[in-house]
Amino acid sequence: MPAPIVDLRSDTVTRPGPGMREAISSAVVGDDVLGDDPTVRRLEAHMTALFGMEAAVYVPSGTMANLLALLAQTRPGDEIVVDRNCHIFNYEAGGAATIGGLQIYTTDGAGGRLPLDELPGAVRPDNIHHPRTSLVAIENTHNRAGGTVYPLDEVEAVSTFARERGLRLHLDGARLANAVVATGIPFETWTSLVDSVNFCFSKGLGAPVGSVLCADAATISSARRWRKRLGGGMRQAGILAAACLLAMERNVERLAEDHERAKRIGEIVEKSPLAQLRNPVETNMVILESIDGSLDVAALRAELERAGILALDIGHGAMRMVTHLDIDDGGIARVEEVLPPLLGL
Repeated sequence: MPAPIVDLRSDTVTRPGPGMREAISSAVVGDDVLGDDPTVRRLEAHMTALFGMEAAVYVPSGTMANLLALLAQTRPGDEIVVDRNCHIFNYEAGGAATIGGLQIYTTDGAGGRLPLDELPGAVRPDNIHHPRTSLVAIENTHNRAGGTVYPLDEVEAVSTFARERGLRLHLDGARLANAVVATGIPFETWTSLVDSVNFCFSKGLGAPVGSVLCADAATISSARRWRKRLGGGMRQAGILAAACLLAMERNVERLAEDHERAKRIGEIVEKSPLAQLRNPVETNMVILESIDGSLDVAALRAELERAGILALDIGHGAMRMVTHLDIDDGGIARVEEVLPPLLGL
């Protein structure tokens, strides 16, 4: 019998276990668009309390949560400031432009962070020739930077800058739980510095569907209208929200296990004469790249796949491996057996 597949493509590939399926099947539900699904309301209340924010709206995906945050806090023709490697700019199908009519100003900082010395120049002067800069967005942890944590002091600096300039600050915190577990800094410390936050339940936390957008009450009221307009209003959504509640209860602290397993893979890459890490492994992601073109990363991924280990080609000669709750020590042991000889060890 062949060994089970070790699927390291993403932390979105997890499948609900028996306990989560039971929570789904026994969920008390109502019509969420009409505001009377008790399980959705309980999830939203839990997240607003955890984040210290006024209101929340449950949505199908992190992409929608980010888009709603932009639509609810900007006007068509505005410009938003982001890191050029962020999820909003690279992986959300141009929604900010096509739906929000927004222009995006990209910066190029280290490790997915905004370069603080360049922020003043990223804000347009008040002039009829320019778009109006209205919002800044940051990402924590940062996907394309390999799951790195945005340093708290830099978030504080960006927050101070935004507030001094009268700009809104949005946090794409799809994997904020990973940052909390990696640093020990509570959720509310991070979220107190921003105006809105997207948080995803279907990545490392293992729920099958859903994200939440939290912000002030006026922003969430506008976001609910946009959710409906975009077709994101769900009816008996409590069957999904129940899984998210269980994920928050059981799967936050266990992210530390994913982090340790990712570091075991990272240690292999660090020893390789052929490959290098894009950034040090801080949470549950490992991104490796060739050193001076000495490694065919596409061929490496294919060899891993033949051995039953799945990784993700993220382009530009880089490959990503992500640990999650469906990857145990046995799966990592297989990686430790198969990967080193492919990396010249």
